[in-house]
Amino acid sequence: MDPDRVLEGLDPEQLEAARSLRGPVCILAGAGTGKTRAITHRIAHAVASGVAAEQQILAVTFTTRAAGEMRGRLRSLGAPRVQARTFHSAARRQLWYFWPQVIGGPTPTLLDSKVQPVSRAAASCGLQLDRTGLRDVAGEIEWAKVTQVRPTDYEKAAVKAGRETPLAIHEVARVYEAYEELCRENNLLDFESMLELTAAMLNENSAVAERVRDQYRYFVVDEFQDVNPLQKLVLDAWLGDRDDLCVVGDPDQTIYSFTGATPSYLTGFSAAYPHATVVRLVRDYRSTPQVVRVANSTLRSASNGADSRRELVAQRPDGPEPTYTEYDDDPAEATSVARKISALIDAGTPAREIAVLFRANSQTATYEQALSDAGIAYTVRGATRFFDRPEIKQAIHTLRGARHGAADEPLVSTVRHILTPLGLTERPPEGRQARERWESLAALAQLAEDMAGGESGGDSGRVTMEDFVAELDARVATEHAPELEGVTLASLHSAKGMEWDAVFLAGLTEGMLPIVYAESAEQIEEERRLFYVGVTRAREFLSLSWALSRSPGGRRNRKPSRFLDGLRPASPSLAQERQRRGQGKQARTVSCRICGAAVTEAAERKVGRCRDCPADYDEELLERLKQWRSGVAREQKVPAYVIFTDATLQAVAEQVPASSSGLAQIPGVGAAKLERYGAAVLDLCAGSAPARPEDEGDPDE
Repeated sequence: MDPDRVLEGLDPEQLEAARSLRGPVCILAGAGTGKTRAITHRIAHAVASGVAAEQQILAVTFTTRAAGEMRGRLRSLGAPRVQARTFHSAARRQLWYFWPQVIGGPTPTLLDSKVQPVSRAAASCGLQLDRTGLRDVAGEIEWAKVTQVRPTDYEKAAVKAGRETPLAIHEVARVYEAYEELCRENNLLDFESMLELTAAMLNENSAVAERVRDQYRYFVVDEFQDVNPLQKLVLDAWLGDRDDLCVVGDPDQTIYSFTGATPSYLTGFSAAYPHATVVRLVRDYRSTPQVVRVANSTLRSASNGADSRRELVAQRPDGPEPTYTEYDDDPAEATSVARKISALIDAGTPAREIAVLFRANSQTATYEQALSDAGIAYTVRGATRFFDRPEIKQAIHTLRGARHGAADEPLVSTVRHILTPLGLTERPPEGRQARERWESLAALAQLAEDMAGGESGGDSGRVTMEDFVAELDARVATEHAPELEGVTLASLHSAKGMEWDAVFLAGLTEGMLPIVYAESAEQIEEERRLFYVGVTRAREFLSLSWALSRSPGGRRNRKPSRFLDGLRPASPSLAQERQRRGQGKQARTVSCRICGAAVTEAAERKVGRCRDCPADYDEELLERLKQWRSGVAREQKVPAYVIFTDATLQAVAEQVPASSSGLAQIPGVGAAKLERYGAAVLDLCAGSAPARPEDEGDPDE
């Protein structure tokens, strides 16, 4: 392969990145700036130039989809043997390979989910949790493990980090300890322990480390802003004392800090490697100038001020102006979005190139109903995994059996002929279940068309059934699902790394984005970055909308998201909203009401006293408040802490407010929560049965 030909078509910044063949290299890549193109061409250039052999390169990504896309591009660039894997996939292969000689005994069972063992651990502690509570506790255990916090240290670490825990902190610690013991006794291994054991194996066994480091000498890590301390531990173990490392990321797309991820490894890369080459990609090839303007304005409004180096520069022709629409209620918003989607499809936009994005998964149901009513196919991202679907398992089994007999037949027509008896008709059938089955089979047929057209690395007219089945087997192994034909419904978190021609950002209200439990300045800015991620998923058409009420005829008490300030057309109340928020953000000095010392931690400020000062709350009242909160959370199908955190309830039990004004003075009781839950809380404080909270405007999560 001619090294110079690999570099053709790159812009000046991408070219600089691709020519920086020896590490350390840091590529700061804004949304849509072609980072995957830059790093795959860099890898191919390193191979073509003889700097690194294909088998010695490990490219690490965060999703199986991204790894699959990278492998496809590397194949087309003449480097098919480069390993592109997720952290977990790469670590698992190494750990399992060396397990017999390093650890010995039967290999453990790898957990797909912590929910079941967490349920057993909680039961052993005398706790009965619903599924939401189990997921929240599992999330806390995951956070603790990726940040290298042991059960005995969890309470102290959680307080220091300001974690809003689903149970009392000491209860989470108990469940965490019981969970670890259960995993040891039953030879179970979660993903975090797998990474930890891999790092320990490399750091403590020189023979294994030598073999692994001899195998992999050239590293590329994508989405480096999402690396957590445990993944960094594994990466350092892979590297040893070498520095042939290229990292790629965007600090403005840091949206997983609640899981333990930190952008500090990316932002501090130059400090860790003073001789590093730093390249900034700023030319946005994804979105129109109109969408890019919204993205840049979003970051410019951040509390830490603008950074001109992070401004995206649009490269595409002009497109339609983004739209901003206010609706009376959620069903009206969903119905209108479905109508607009139908118009886009009628005008020629494929359904799979359209997405509706939300802050919370609970917002999906209204849009599923609206799209179903409009007869529009859709798929919910994050639902049942594609290759776990019964129809897909059956289809792949049939295709494998037919690969030899159809070796010389045209790929596309052969695949469609095989899938027709399984339910692939010319037109989608009626009924939700039948349509979902049809959409899954249609995705396989579309994959065959893509391969025959060269989109997956094959040459037109030369791709055989053998090639197709081999591609399917590789995708099954890496869980790299093909795209489904249908409008995508997804949370903003799950949409990261994706892009569509048309994006509808729906439900943009205060309490939803930013989410109601985002209270600190850091949390608010992460919510802003989440909004930025949503905006930058759109190539051409961007719609931003919000509803003033949850249900028809309900109270219109919602406010548009603060992130729309300066973007949406001015309204008479906008200046007043800004003034109100500004007043609310003014720092207040809080003194301990027991000893008079200044208190600074969030939990201490809420209860109004130092952590070590004696509590004087009414224990019976606190228990009544928690029971009431649990009931409201079940009724509204939200985590309990979305109603009120433990610290807020304890503050109520200590101060026992007798009026709305007194209740409003307690940190964590904002205007919206006062209106929704104030009457019920005051009734509990007075010893009466609580009034039912307003249904309208309840937060979703």
